[in-house]
Amino acid sequence: MAKFVILCGVLVSLSGCATLGWYGQAARGQLEIMSKRQDIAGLIERPDIDPALAERLELALEIRAFAVAELGLPDSRSYTRFADLGREAAVWNVIATPRFDMTPRTWCYPLVGCLSYRGFFRQERAEALAERLNEQGYDAAVFPVAAYSTLGWFADPVLNTMLSRSDARLAALIFHELAHEKLFLPGDTEFSEGYATAVERIGVERWLESRGEVDALESWRRDEALQAEFTERLLAARQRLIEIYASGHSEAEMLAARDRVFADLRESLDDLDQAAGDRRFSSWAERDLNNTHLALVATYEAAVAGFLRLYGDCGRDLACFHARAAELAEADQATRRRVLGDTA
Repeated sequence: MAKFVILCGVLVSLSGCATLGWYGQAARGQLEIMSKRQDIAGLIERPDIDPALAERLELALEIRAFAVAELGLPDSRSYTRFADLGREAAVWNVIATPRFDMTPRTWCYPLVGCLSYRGFFRQERAEALAERLNEQGYDAAVFPVAAYSTLGWFADPVLNTMLSRSDARLAALIFHELAHEKLFLPGDTEFSEGYATAVERIGVERWLESRGEVDALESWRRDEALQAEFTERLLAARQRLIEIYASGHSEAEMLAARDRVFADLRESLDDLDQAAGDRRFSSWAERDLNNTHLALVATYEAAVAGFLRLYGDCGRDLACFHARAAELAEADQATRRRVLGDTA
């Protein structure tokens, strides 16, 4: 609790009046999560626990143990506790760009630097900010988030919002968030997310292999291939919008051209649905799309391939991989971009 009080003091002392309300809701939201945590080992021994919940929590402990023993991730107290928030998301992030620009607006914070989103613990507050930004001429939207990392400041719990995922996706999420605890570079989202995503993908492959789950591993690889193809289509649409916004045409012409980009994107997803055997891709595209749905794709994917190359250069040795990544974090940004490859 002392660490929580210290952090709140830092946040409040560094914030102005305009953002004091946001920091207040952030502190209250984090305190709510902390107050709802229960030790998983004790919880699963209770005779009144739902057997399905106990099974998922036991799996989470197994995933965490693998992350520490086999992936070299921190042996912190994170994911040894459970918190039921009674809602469908841990937080709701607001993302915004100018109407005719794909560059996300950033908000800057103590400890983590500037990020391309503003997070809220209550959906209505996120939606209110998005509405204000839209009225100011931005493209803005709200995105639910199942989990987030406090970077080791607190013992992050397994949340109810995480447990509906498949076994592989639950493992991916825990590996990703623990990777943030191991290495996070304030102000460089491409680097931090690229590293965590690479650890996630490496980790799931190794975890499924260790369990001998051949079918699950093949399913994971198919899903990852489909997701990669989906990402390529989003990147292509994003590039088309960049070109439209740089064209010098009138706002009306650019809006009409943008509508065509999103219509073409929607029509292009039928074959991915057929390959997936469901409507996951076309369902995603049924929302009211704007710049925000494409703005961060390149940012989050730009460094992943570079980190996976680094893993290969290390002969799939994770100790080497983590060490090389830590060395890159100490380098200047130009060196990081050169080594990892900047595809944004």
